[in-house]
Amino acid sequence: MKQTTTSSDDEGARRPADGAKPAPERSGALHGLIVRAGFGLIYVGLFIACLLLGTLPTALFCAAMSWLCCFEFFRMMRLDGKVPNELLGLAASVLFPLSALVDAVWLTGLMFVLVLSLGLWYVFSPRARIADVAVTGFGPLYTGYMLSSIVLLRDAVPGAAGALLSIGVCASLWVSDSFAYLVGSRLGRHKMVPKISPNKSWEGFAGGIVGSVAVWLILEATGWYALDVPFAVLCGVAVGVLGVFGDLIESRIKRGVGVKDSGNLIPGHGGMLDRSDSLIFGCITAYLILRIGGIV
Repeated sequence: MKQTTTSSDDEGARRPADGAKPAPERSGALHGLIVRAGFGLIYVGLFIACLLLGTLPTALFCAAMSWLCCFEFFRMMRLDGKVPNELLGLAASVLFPLSALVDAVWLTGLMFVLVLSLGLWYVFSPRARIADVAVTGFGPLYTGYMLSSIVLLRDAVPGAAGALLSIGVCASLWVSDSFAYLVGSRLGRHKMVPKISPNKSWEGFAGGIVGSVAVWLILEATGWYALDVPFAVLCGVAVGVLGVFGDLIESRIKRGVGVKDSGNLIPGHGGMLDRSDSLIFGCITAYLILRIGGIV
């Protein structure tokens, strides 16, 4: 039988150049990028629309976001062997942003009711463990209570100025994430916490802080707020740093239970908690600094 041979030239014609990705892989990566960008724009568009429409739409959006984040958190806790009281925890996660429509005192009252309810559940439910009580309480505090700061921030300044300020705070975190990714993917050499988030680098962290500060300087330049350049820089740095902390905290939770994403609600992004991790700590930081500084 005659053996068929293949010339090295033919092999070279079919083999991709060194370092080049095969066409199907490049196509899949491009499709994934388009999907991620498309659903990311939908999420951001809905969020901004609610902020523009006023405090009530903002509260309703944050309540829905909090419910989804808390649901995903409880799902991860079940993977870790915990049995949270989902009815109690999810109800509290929704009520925290809604109670912020009234004032911060209602948030304190709801926190009291939550802790009391958890204690009574533990007393009258022999099967409940203290670990179950702990994760049930942490879930709505970590999600609904923290995200209620967005409602307080939107309500603090009326009209278009309040909408712009709220959008700016959220945008500083979104831009920070984008800058961190762009800088880290190209220049990242020194890992921050490789055992928790292997892709995060100190170079990306610095790029993220620059992005956050840039947005706050734009807010200062509008002249609508009692901000000066040093205070805007302070806000940008603090919000950017706490946004990274929020990201790392959620990464630690996911690594602890052995999952890559908190859910699969948003194609290309994972779950709602994956999209909100930096907002959870960044927005409340912004609200507290602006409140203490007398800006709102």
